[in-house]
Amino acid sequence: MAAIEPPPASRPLSPRALYQDVAERLRQQIFARELEPGSWIDELKLCGEYGISRTPMREALKVLAVEGLVTMKVRRGAYVTEMSRDDVAQVYHLLALLESDAAATVAREAGAEQRAELQRVHDQLEELVGQRDAFFAANEHFHMILLQIAGNRWATQTAIDLRKVMKLNRHHSLFKQGRLAESLAEHRAVLAAILAGDAEAARRLMKAHFDRGLQAAA
Repeated sequence: MAAIEPPPASRPLSPRALYQDVAERLRQQIFARELEPGSWIDELKLCGEYGISRTPMREALKVLAVEGLVTMKVRRGAYVTEMSRDDVAQVYHLLALLESDAAATVAREAGAEQRAELQRVHDQLEELVGQRDAFFAANEHFHMILLQIAGNRWATQTAIDLRKVMKLNRHHSLFKQGRLAESLAEHRAVLAAILAGDAEAARRLMKAHFDRGLQAAA
């Protein structure tokens, strides 16, 4: 008697496709500036370095093109996306809308444990001033925790996508001299408003935080 196939829902999940691993490796090279904004992506060279064929490389580039990290040009190949001033301003504008709304929601609705988590993440920021890369990562973590606590998964996913693109900016605000300390002070003010349950102050202060970030990134 032939073996009975299990229903689709009960079949084991297949390992992640190779092109997804390739996309992640490319993504990290872009974020690390090993592949510079505006630069041509040498597919053949990278395939040799990765030990893969052209097919998973091309599929990976399609993924990054959808994310906005790569720009595909007809008959010229793939390039790392270069951010214009308008691009940067538009990303900051959208993040300000999403995260100022999230800050207000958290100020109104967060429980004691969630507020304590935000305080803990902020305390990590306080310890990392002077360590730019570590501060950058902890700063992003604070913003993502805030969005997760707010509980709008669509806003969270949109912010994740926008933050990927924002890393392409050559003049990220936190790279500017003195901006880390300013950003930390702005975080303190936002957190204080959240802990006080002042939704409108939290909204206003988060919006101001992004406005100042944009000025520094210009």
